[in-house]
Amino acid sequence: MKLGIVGAGTIVPDFLNAAKEIQDIEVVSISGQESDLKIMKKLAEENTINNIYTNYSDMLKDDIEIVYVAVPNSLHYKFAMEALEAGKNVILEKPFVSSYKEAKELIGFANEKKLFIFEAISNQYLPNYLNIKDTLKVLGDIKIVQLNYSQYSRRYDLFKEGKVLPVFDPKKSGGALMDLNVYNIHFILGLFGKPDKIQYIANVERNIDTSGILTLEYPTFKCVSIGAKDCKAPVTINIQGDKGFIHSDEPANVFNNFIKGSNLGEIKHYNLNSNKNRLFYEIKEFARVIKEKDYEVVAEYNNHTLNVIEILDEARKQVGIEII
Repeated sequence: MKLGIVGAGTIVPDFLNAAKEIQDIEVVSISGQESDLKIMKKLAEENTINNIYTNYSDMLKDDIEIVYVAVPNSLHYKFAMEALEAGKNVILEKPFVSSYKEAKELIGFANEKKLFIFEAISNQYLPNYLNIKDTLKVLGDIKIVQLNYSQYSRRYDLFKEGKVLPVFDPKKSGGALMDLNVYNIHFILGLFGKPDKIQYIANVERNIDTSGILTLEYPTFKCVSIGAKDCKAPVTINIQGDKGFIHSDEPANVFNNFIKGSNLGEIKHYNLNSNKNRLFYEIKEFARVIKEKDYEVVAEYNNHTLNVIEILDEARKQVGIEII
């Protein structure tokens, strides 16, 4: 299947490296702004991409079946909708879009056109993650879940100086929740489904959350999900049950290693991802779904995305962040 990329940001080289390993995917086109031309030429040369465009509409006329959308958050809806209107399947970088309303419209339109749209959220497809999803019962009754993805951003220094880049721009769907905590939310909902109640407590500066704590309440246990770009701490994932626990020092989007222990003292180490690029497994699954026309499973993936977006909307509303 031929694929085109729109965007030339830092995630694109990772995507290209992963796509090289997947037999069913051939990247043939890349599109970006005039200012991206030098980067795109370099990427094209390194990855044998034949076509470079500075006009997205022109790329959509190419003989491609899939468009990978890797533009700034606030542009996800526009670029994904244009691709769907052109009859292309879409892989859309996280966060899926800026609001639940936009997500419903995109997914609904894709369904009408019998096309596939996916949120590129790596953790849902990693072998390590699938292992714990399949074996959660060994932990007994879950009591506490805690994830912390805190990563100090150099852009925060600029933000404090008054220079607002997209990641801290409320008009561009920025913030710690949308940039980092979204991985934690996907991780939690993929294991436990939609919570009964959420509460977001955030450090809000100039109308954007630079860090925050999200609590998710389930009928029999509680979750704490922390994301920060204005401070730093060791990354951690903990799932605690009355019979055992899971612990990792990896961020929720990578999750390369974890330990599974019993409350009696037994501990086992896991690394089932085979040191693959973290995007490999998601791209491989998306290619399979499109090839096999697996509408049933993509409906499950899309429903999961909608649940996450609903939480992102509610959390931002609670701290007064405008949803564009």
